[in-house]
Amino acid sequence: MAPEDIKKLRQELGCTARELAGALGIEQETVLAWEHGDLFPTKRFVGMMEELRRKGPEAIPRKKKRQIAASPLQVLADPELWRLFRKLLAHPELRSAATKLAEAYPDPTDAPPP
Repeated sequence: MAPEDIKKLRQELGCTARELAGALGIEQETVLAWEHGDLFPTKRFVGMMEELRRKGPEAIPRKKKRQIAASPLQVLADPELWRLFRKLLAHPELRSAATKLAEAYPDPTDAPPP
């Protein structure tokens, strides 16, 4: 498999060198070395890449993107929050259980300002 074949495979799969390396169980540097022609993949890895090509982009494990923290207004706009709040008001035993559970978590207002 030539360097340009590996680059083309990544384009077909829509993945980064890091993602392809992860799918193959190797280091990103190895994939980059293949693409630069410094190293060449063994028959085993060529077979694995052909299998990835056959399966398509879904075969590449993707890292979930880190979610951006919601602003306080976005949190307050969440209907699920208000559903939970109504339940806490209506059921004293739930409020008691939630209070005990919350003891293990720090109060965000106790944190020093950034």
